[in-house]
Amino acid sequence: MHPRLERGAAPGRHLADPAGPPLVAPGAVGPVSGTGPLPALSGLANRYSAMRHGQSKANAAGIIVSRIETDQAGDYGLTAAGRDQALTAARASGLPADTVICSSDFARARQTGELVRACLGAGEVLVAAELRERCFGRWEGTPVANYQRVWAADEAGEGQASGIEPAAAVLGRAAALVAALEARYAGREVLLVSHGDTLQILQAGFAGVDPARHRQLPHLATAEIRRLEPGAGAGAGPGPAAS
Repeated sequence: MHPRLERGAAPGRHLADPAGPPLVAPGAVGPVSGTGPLPALSGLANRYSAMRHGQSKANAAGIIVSRIETDQAGDYGLTAAGRDQALTAARASGLPADTVICSSDFARARQTGELVRACLGAGEVLVAAELRERCFGRWEGTPVANYQRVWAADEAGEGQASGIEPAAAVLGRAAALVAALEARYAGREVLLVSHGDTLQILQAGFAGVDPARHRQLPHLATAEIRRLEPGAGAGAGPGPAAS
């Protein structure tokens, strides 16, 4: 097993060394800067779906929690409504029991992944730091309205303020995880349980869209499961303000 493709811990128990090196070095597939070609996300051996976590306590409070240290220091897992959303989505998903479930190590994503695993009767959830939420830097702990500031800078092609993770860097790490999964599995359904911005940006990579234009693609609702289709192109316009 790759050193950072870890089996999921029991619900409520943190993995050892969650801040350690990622499963694959960010940028191992394609560049992480805003220039050059997008990481290759076509001709894949597996079928990928994205699942945004169910409603979290941070969602309910309307605050940004994008650092793993903040997540681990507080209580930002799923609400009761979020757990219901995750179970409802899992039951309606049509995914088979041998689905490979890979999750961010944030509590809200891990809990969502575990609920889906139990519903499908799937194997242990694989936990990867590459699926963490995009880091929103100085906006950590502030109202979710500040997402709009970051998205506007993305759309305008402006450099992000210090500490805010560039969209291309998010795509670089998420695409690197896909490459690692491709090296390990073939012919499988793979469910990636992650966060709003991370999945919007990964969706852009699959669609062949500039990751900075991720808000032009259909927004994922909480606990929504969506097939990631290589080369699907842009769909509907920008989604609602919550990430």
